[in-house]
Amino acid sequence: MKMSTLPLLLVAMMALTRAAVLPDTEAGNGAETGGEMDVFKRTYHSECPWGWSKYGQRCFHFVPREMTWSDALTNCWSMGANLASVHDAGEYHWIQKLIADRSHAHPLAYIGGTDMLHEGHWRWTDGSPFLFSYWCHGEPNNAGWQHCLQMNYTGNKCWADVWCHFPRASVCAKKI
Repeated sequence: MKMSTLPLLLVAMMALTRAAVLPDTEAGNGAETGGEMDVFKRTYHSECPWGWSKYGQRCFHFVPREMTWSDALTNCWSMGANLASVHDAGEYHWIQKLIADRSHAHPLAYIGGTDMLHEGHWRWTDGSPFLFSYWCHGEPNNAGWQHCLQMNYTGNKCWADVWCHFPRASVCAKKI
């Protein structure tokens, strides 16, 4: 095989592989799907990498593996992302659905809020303004130097501050 035909062969193989894994609506027959296939359909959106889902102008990825907040942040950075910031109630409920669709549960999960730099002054690690919050009643309470933000806390699935060394799932986000 000539060296010049190898790249063409690889491109053809990639195209055939993509066609083989497309859901019905992506393949063009217009059939609607439900449940997990909807997540897959969003995940395979051309603007987001495989395994990521689009909401607004960002791509989100649920990471089920539990790790500390700093390890979760480093993991997101390794994917060119950040721990997710949340900007309104619609976005928060969409992230909750993403987690539920992927995990079939509502596990505690880290997002990118912290008050490590200045107690009581919450910031998003991606630098966006912290204008929306969904704190549980009595939170954040900083019980014993809690500086990291977890979501899906209690039956209300709201936010609470937590010690950063506790292992949690996480949600990463990056701009398109």
